[in-house]
Amino acid sequence: MINKYIYLIKRQFDRFIANNVTSIQKIVIYYLGFTILAFFLLKMPWFRNPGVHTSSFDDFFMALSTVSVTGLSTYNINEVFNYRGIILLEILFQIGGLGIMMILTFFFIFSKKKISLTQRQLIMTDMNQPKLSGIVKLIRISMSFLIKVQLFFGIIFSIHFYFNESHATIKESIFFGFYQSISAATNSGFDVTGASIIPYKQDTFFLFCTMFLIMIGGIGFPVIMEIRERIFYKKQHRKLPFRFSLFAKIAMFTFITLLIGGTIMIYFLERQHLFADMSEGQRWLNAMFYSVTTRNAGLQMHDLNEFQPATLLLFSILMFIGCSPSSVGGGVRTTTVAILFLYMMSFIKSEENVNIFGRRISSEDIKKSVVVFNLSLTMCFLAVIVLSATESHSLIAIIVEVTSAFGTTGLSLGITDDLTLFGKIVIGILMFVGRVGMLYTLMMFLPKEKQDKAFLYPTEKIIIG
Repeated sequence: MINKYIYLIKRQFDRFIANNVTSIQKIVIYYLGFTILAFFLLKMPWFRNPGVHTSSFDDFFMALSTVSVTGLSTYNINEVFNYRGIILLEILFQIGGLGIMMILTFFFIFSKKKISLTQRQLIMTDMNQPKLSGIVKLIRISMSFLIKVQLFFGIIFSIHFYFNESHATIKESIFFGFYQSISAATNSGFDVTGASIIPYKQDTFFLFCTMFLIMIGGIGFPVIMEIRERIFYKKQHRKLPFRFSLFAKIAMFTFITLLIGGTIMIYFLERQHLFADMSEGQRWLNAMFYSVTTRNAGLQMHDLNEFQPATLLLFSILMFIGCSPSSVGGGVRTTTVAILFLYMMSFIKSEENVNIFGRRISSEDIKKSVVVFNLSLTMCFLAVIVLSATESHSLIAIIVEVTSAFGTTGLSLGITDDLTLFGKIVIGILMFVGRVGMLYTLMMFLPKEKQDKAFLYPTEKIIIG
């Protein structure tokens, strides 16, 4: 009898969820649930150094930072967690970076279980895909590729550490080699050594490998799949051209443009300042690395306080933009900024449509880009104002902290652990919104069905500018 009532209650609950909760709301609930699970795991003594005590709020902040793969922390990770705890962090930001539904679906594929239509819809929502077709193939290819890349570079880093670190044992080299590989590929930016990658700022091989992994994680899973298909398509159809999707073209073009533009600007801003004592090659390498890492990874080779305020503002802009959609990164995303720029140029040229690469961008995508950018900018602006009133830190430090949290980057001027409880709550909200996405955060509060109005109001012109 009890089992019957439990079954009926569960059935009514499932029916309520199916009729009243949207796919976006389900995804947000999953991420909140995963954050709570991460919190309880991080509190377990088995993962922590003996005798270390941290507040529950700081541990929840840490859980939120791992799930959103931000990298901001209110305490020294290497002082709180043991080796098992650091491995747990790797697992958490692996799941947080790749996405809960992507991980679950990959296990379904691996175990040869059938994926239902409802599950496919959740996958489509979590990965921000416009259609159901090919969604499982996207996960299978992207996940297997990223795992192979992390394994390969984990071995490379392990060998590199063993032969270049005089006191490193085989165990330590493997441990930190694979940590570096996973951390860079998922763009997590967590510092488990207390010095980030400052000891390797002269190691050109290490820096290029790290930059490659960061870009792999941030360029977007659909772009990775299309590049893979392009390679195999060329082998099978030598005479027929391969056509990239408009999304892949815009994502790659914007990604490369920001990389090159950021490198040039950082180089000239710090050429006679922080980079003054470096060789010309090291200046360009450092500028390129910071152009890459500020987009989402959060790894650093210098104390950020050594940079000029103008450079830190540039870092904040790059962190606010973030990575491509359907990637491990946060921010407003590259395609949002690209569409806004194209819309502005078409308006200046008095063109009715926004065209690029022989295609027309839909008005719906333009509206979404305008809403996402404006809401994100407004939220970050308000956060800066509020934190400036409640925290005793410089304005530039607060701007970097806010944009770093929203872009899920993890760079900081060292003020995270000094924030008040209210300040940490604000940063925590920014991290979560940056991971889920501003558009999904907005749509989370909308009802499952909305009725379009059956009438139109009359149009009236207003004065602008």
